[in-house]
Amino acid sequence: MSFCQVVYNGCMTHILGISGSLRRGSLNTALLRNLAELSDEEVSMEITTLHGIPLYDGDLEDESGIPQEVKNLGERIKAADGVVIASPEYNNSIPGVLKNAVDWLSRLEEDVFAGKSFALVGASPGGFGTILAQNAWLPVFRTLEVHFWAEGRLLVSKAAGLFDVKTGRLTDEKTRQKLEEFIQGFAKFAADGEC
Repeated sequence: MSFCQVVYNGCMTHILGISGSLRRGSLNTALLRNLAELSDEEVSMEITTLHGIPLYDGDLEDESGIPQEVKNLGERIKAADGVVIASPEYNNSIPGVLKNAVDWLSRLEEDVFAGKSFALVGASPGGFGTILAQNAWLPVFRTLEVHFWAEGRLLVSKAAGLFDVKTGRLTDEKTRQKLEEFIQGFAKFAADGEC
């Protein structure tokens, strides 16, 4: 978990970053960690992955209810002022593990999506930087009625060459500047929605 701290208009802004990749060396998890490091002292940013969330199964839900991991993630979303999803692009679309988590979360008794500030980022070793995955998220976000920050699209292409392999730290200064602008802009957007 990573934390940083920000106050806009007298409000502390808490951002939850959700990585849509389960891989230990995930470029998208690294992207979130770098966003957290680049946050100024007025934003707190927490990062989580989706480990432990089972495949959605209506029979499982009927027999056992909502899994505790899903409830815990729902509570973290509710507690945040805004959510940044780092979505990989698999086969030109949304990764199954991330869509699965959203499907489970939509089954919670209390709606954790409607009106909540959301933003998308994505890193890819390819040349298009998750643009197709980000486009595929738009109808999902419309359905969930999130407060989507469309101004800050952040696509990091050819990302494998932009991060230090051992530390996961961004080494490209131009990309670091984009990340810094992104997190500042989204924190202000999320704070405006909450304060």
